[in-house]
Amino acid sequence: MRTFLLLFIVLPACELGLLIWSGKTFGILATVLTIIATGVGGAYLAKYEGLKTLQKVQQQLQSGIMPNEEMINGLCILLGGILLLAPGFLTDAFGLLLLLPPTRSILKRPMKKMMYKTADKHTITIIR
Repeated sequence: MRTFLLLFIVLPACELGLLIWSGKTFGILATVLTIIATGVGGAYLAKYEGLKTLQKVQQQLQSGIMPNEEMINGLCILLGGILLLAPGFLTDAFGLLLLLPPTRSILKRPMKKMMYKTADKHTITIIR
């Protein structure tokens, strides 16, 4: 419930405040052009990183290796691309962090913990 509150009320309110502040400080044209540039640049970066990751997944599968890390990279890249396409400075910053390999590797650790915790919570143990 708190996550939905954060995602649908707090984050858009913060984004709106930053956009208004940016418009007043730097001008409407600069703000709009920045939003467009991050969307286009983010789409290109997401495509590039996504194709690189897809190639690694294919290579690992052909070698008989389960591509666990690359699948998480792919999830991070997908989420980062979506965030960069959404208008706003906070979502752009988080999206960029997920797309760039050095910061993505740092953010993967807490994501893995959260995924394992969620999987453990929803796993049903059958006792015979």
